[in-house]
Amino acid sequence: MIQIWTAMITILVLKYLKEISKYKWYLSNLVAFIRLNLFVKIDLQKWLDEPFIKPEKRPPKTVT
Repeated sequence: MIQIWTAMITILVLKYLKEISKYKWYLSNLVAFIRLNLFVKIDLQKWLDEPFIKPEKRPPKTVT
């Protein structure tokens, strides 16, 4: 019985995180990405809003 309650609470929390994020997550993708990043120290709200890091533009190399 406790496993059912734990699963229901987990799904409720994940759906809440999905709704507050700016990025349009599918619930299955959100669960998979949270599993991958479970032990990574990151700001959760910032990661939910922008999960993929955009590469910085580097200046072109000059040959001397």
